[in-house]
Amino acid sequence: MSTENEGTAVPPAPSAPPVPVDAPAAPAPQGQAPRGPHGQDSQGQAPQGPYGQDSQGQAPQGPYGQDSHGQPAQGQGVPDAGHPGVSSSAPDPSWPPPPPPTAPSHGDGGSGYGAGGWGSSYQQPAPKSGRGRGGLVAGILVAALVAGGLGGGLGYTLAKNNDDSTGSTTVSASTSGGDVKRDPGTVAGVAAKALPSTVTIEAEGTSGEGGTGTGFVFDKQGHIITNNHVVADAVDGGKLTATFPNGKKYDAEVIGNAQGYDVAVIKLKNAPGDLKPLTLGDSDKVAIGDATIAIGAPFGLSDTVTTGIISAKNRPVASSDGSGSQASYMSALQTDASINPGNSGGPLLDAQGNVIGINSAIQSTGNGGFGTGQSGSIGLGFAIPINQAEYVAQELIKTGKPVYAKIGASVSLDESSGGAKITDQGAGGAAPVEPGGPAAKAGLKPGDVITKLDDRVIDSGPTLIGEIWTHKPGDKVTITYERAGKQHTVDVTLGSRVGDN
Repeated sequence: MSTENEGTAVPPAPSAPPVPVDAPAAPAPQGQAPRGPHGQDSQGQAPQGPYGQDSQGQAPQGPYGQDSHGQPAQGQGVPDAGHPGVSSSAPDPSWPPPPPPTAPSHGDGGSGYGAGGWGSSYQQPAPKSGRGRGGLVAGILVAALVAGGLGGGLGYTLAKNNDDSTGSTTVSASTSGGDVKRDPGTVAGVAAKALPSTVTIEAEGTSGEGGTGTGFVFDKQGHIITNNHVVADAVDGGKLTATFPNGKKYDAEVIGNAQGYDVAVIKLKNAPGDLKPLTLGDSDKVAIGDATIAIGAPFGLSDTVTTGIISAKNRPVASSDGSGSQASYMSALQTDASINPGNSGGPLLDAQGNVIGINSAIQSTGNGGFGTGQSGSIGLGFAIPINQAEYVAQELIKTGKPVYAKIGASVSLDESSGGAKITDQGAGGAAPVEPGGPAAKAGLKPGDVITKLDDRVIDSGPTLIGEIWTHKPGDKVTITYERAGKQHTVDVTLGSRVGDN
């Protein structure tokens, strides 16, 4: 996985990319990530390469994953991290960073997937088969965002034996499935309680393009939490709707969105008075092996429930959509619960029905999602920890803008195992270490290689960014770094940056 703190360029991705989880849509061509050892600042965007795709099914280039919408990730800078480039020059200071060269894309539409990359056009004719917007690509552990496009059909055939002369040899149960009592702690019990508080989101931009994803009720005022890449098409004057399992559909509006965190909050217009917010758990207390339940609309099939376990924690994932916007970074919860394009933005629940994460991206195989088709779950899904998502959502509801923690230094986004190296030159010729910033006050200098943040091992710039973003501005962290072959430890009080630009 790759991460950055403030940069814009994206480092090369690993060899096997993950794929996002939203409903599938036609993939659209995507840019390719810049090459070179340039880093991004600690607020930059994720580099292209081995990143995955977001839950919208977009595939990143290289070994990166796709977002839950099935679209490939594109390179972007990371906050306070160096920017990767073709030469040794400093990364572009612009925010978000410029889109990378074309990369493979994943469709996030329903049944019909395009061969292109993210951003396939939204199909207006019935049945709707619009393509979802590009999904995020996971770096470090490259995952693809899984945003699903609208549409998707489901057919079946019934066979009947007309020979009435033959007696039946089947045995009937004394009670039907509907009469069986299901305890609250069972998967069926958890699903029955959580499903009424989940929605299938349809986002359509002014150009007619759009996609589908998932969200869940955050409070009784009508706020719904989802992924930024699910609603990105509708942020500027687009159309947004949320449909509950009972068929009731509501128009909605985007209250705030955070591209770096890949979190967004929308609000229902004329929200009903009987909304039941899902209970939020404590993602810090989740353990590997804990049971998980994922709810979403994979490939447009709304209200789908899958199960699995937490297969890993603190998995560094960097992702970006295919629109050239900045990258997203997370220290993700990894699960083998089946997550596919369309699941993006949906809740990842524990065995008690508490939300422990937001499904955002999946790892895809080398071929899946990069060509004319889009791959589905291979048992590697990634969710944004709910503790982080809750903080981001509350800030978005209060001000409409995200707030990011930062160290105030540009770090290389190269996917190396040596740590996060502070670059010799900052974005756009700026100082690599912000004068008077957190890193400067702690005595950090260009060339220092950060190897740990508290007890987390840092193996690259993207990993550092993801870990920094799990904290809040003002938090004090302990940084371990190497200088001239010697190891040093210093305390750093994190600064803040408001907004994605």
